[in-house]
Amino acid sequence: MQSESKVAAFRPRPRAGLVLTGGGARAAYQVGVIKAVRDILGNPVKNPFPILVGTSAGAINAATLAVQADNYTRGVGYLLEVWENMHVNHVYRSDFWSIAKRGARWLSAMTLVSRGNPVSLLDNAPLAEMLEKNLPFDRIQTNIDNGSLYAISVTASGYTSGQSVSFFQGGSGTEGWERNQRIGAAVTLKAEYLLASSALPFIFPAVKVHREYFGDGSLRQIAPISPALHLGADRVLVIGTGHQAPDANRAHSNVYPSLAQVAGHALNSMFLDGLSVDIERLERINRTVSLIPPEKLAEAKLPLRPVRILFISPSQPIERIAARFIHELPGSVRMVLRPIGALNRSGSTLASYLLFEESFCRALIDLGYQDTLARVDEVRSFFDGT
Repeated sequence: MQSESKVAAFRPRPRAGLVLTGGGARAAYQVGVIKAVRDILGNPVKNPFPILVGTSAGAINAATLAVQADNYTRGVGYLLEVWENMHVNHVYRSDFWSIAKRGARWLSAMTLVSRGNPVSLLDNAPLAEMLEKNLPFDRIQTNIDNGSLYAISVTASGYTSGQSVSFFQGGSGTEGWERNQRIGAAVTLKAEYLLASSALPFIFPAVKVHREYFGDGSLRQIAPISPALHLGADRVLVIGTGHQAPDANRAHSNVYPSLAQVAGHALNSMFLDGLSVDIERLERINRTVSLIPPEKLAEAKLPLRPVRILFISPSQPIERIAARFIHELPGSVRMVLRPIGALNRSGSTLASYLLFEESFCRALIDLGYQDTLARVDEVRSFFDGT
């Protein structure tokens, strides 16, 4: 009886975590999954995810849910309103003059005509304006104080230190952490952290936070799920933004890959590979922990616990969907993407990260919604007992 009480005291309070990965415009898929969760749970007011973790574009979705954590259904409705009416000019400047000016800076630097350091290919000032205007960040602490939210974390990558930093805001009991090349730092979240987390390398400008410039959180992020676990999640719903295809034989090709194809491959590696490895690692640890009696863990004071994972990712290759909508990008953007092959089918992966257009986003929302409804029993089981 005494050992049972020790085990009970050792067991942390159960909390569900939501992990939203990066992917630029692909993050619209996450909204479809979140919408399906809302409908499966019957339009709840109570937030089913006390712990929210986001990286890159997923950080913006997570912050939106955190701001609206006192009414989950309302928060989902707000995300839908934004993404279903999305246009490129809400995220980055797409007028001819802005595109041409930045393109000229890159060309001058590459040809050594200018010694200036080009900041980025695109200007995401519209995104900064939208975040400042529409996200009242002070509501995050209000929702933590009233119990609607336990913690939120957004991850960015330091260009000087090389560290993956998870900036988090949480209630009592949340503490920072430090591991090899990744740390958790307590802050009061604001727009600059989201802009840093979503600063796609070369494409959007790095953001100076405190004393260092930060870029997209998926850079060097070897453990995307770990912030949720550090903050106390005992189960996590992870939403990916890439199609998890079964192993296939290598394709034959006699055509040298275009610059867009190489860039798209690099972005996929950055956003998708770390997540797959982290899920495999967590499942392996779960199997190990299941072999250790709970009382032995309590006696040894080892903070190990099984963590339930529900992973939902696109059932279709997003780049193929993007290929149907590339023509809807503004002419100035297509002018930049065409010479590097991004308007071709083989280069559509790169375009999919920049295709912030209504029709493409709605197609991804619908795909996320249908993919989640197809697993309705798993979703209900994930929330059983909460």
